[in-house]
Amino acid sequence: MSSIRQIFEKPWIWAFVAAIGVWIATITFTQGQGAGGVLTAAFSFATFSVIVALGQMMVITLGPGNVDLSIPATMTLAGTVATKVMATQDSMIIFGLLVALGVGLGVGLVNYGLIRLLRIPPIIATLSSSFLFQSAAIWYNRGLRIKPPPLLADFATSTVWGVPVLAIFIIVLSVAIHIALHRTVYGRSVTAIGQNMRAASLAGINVNRVRFLTYILCAVFAALNGFFFSAFSGGAALNMGQTYLLNSIAVVVIGGTSVAGGFANVPGLWGAALFLFLVEAMLNTYGLGAGIRLLLTGLIIVGVITAAGGQKTAR
Repeated sequence: MSSIRQIFEKPWIWAFVAAIGVWIATITFTQGQGAGGVLTAAFSFATFSVIVALGQMMVITLGPGNVDLSIPATMTLAGTVATKVMATQDSMIIFGLLVALGVGLGVGLVNYGLIRLLRIPPIIATLSSSFLFQSAAIWYNRGLRIKPPPLLADFATSTVWGVPVLAIFIIVLSVAIHIALHRTVYGRSVTAIGQNMRAASLAGINVNRVRFLTYILCAVFAALNGFFFSAFSGGAALNMGQTYLLNSIAVVVIGGTSVAGGFANVPGLWGAALFLFLVEAMLNTYGLGAGIRLLLTGLIIVGVITAAGGQKTAR
């Protein structure tokens, strides 16, 4: 009983409980039809949410006011540039990936430059830069939708025993980030800065360098997501990152990461991403109108956050 109690005291467990509950409600309504297909689709789309949420989580962990609102524009720019560079050629996939990561690196440099050199609050700096990146994507794309290389498209959409191959790779990446967060100097520095920036500085942590690396990391993950999402969806589109602005923040919050900073939660990102997709799938299955779906989605999310918050308060 004590071990079960300890599991339910984890802030991330409620996202998984909610996801399982929503999945059961969905397959009960369909009398079990398409149960496996729903899970496969959930993992496919949750994977993209988790990629951007990993970076957003690290930024938010830095403390109040830290958030990256340029994620959608970064996805669009990286996906557009990489897809056009690859020109549907399988031999150009590695080069296209490097180009996408280079775009992410450049975005991170610009974002932190605005924050550090011009002393603009992160929320304003990244929102402003997003217009620049989106405009650059529009100029470079010129309204074209270039297909990804066939080999990359196959990789982004293939499954093994119903589990997307890309999801397996991102799970491995999530484990690596979890280890880095708790076992490395950088990860512990991020947490320390989020808990008390002044105390972290007095303890010898190079706050500016850690914040710089974190914003770079967030932008690189957004660019990586744009690269893979372009392959998954059949090509880069100018609105491809639109849903990931609030999605990246919602997944982080529902997953148990503190919006006040100083506490990050990697496992909860997967539970939250699966939960958000399954809620949408459930409400669509029920045939509810758009307004009712949004209302119920909001109420369900508030309920999950409240449950998780109540457990933390109790502890």
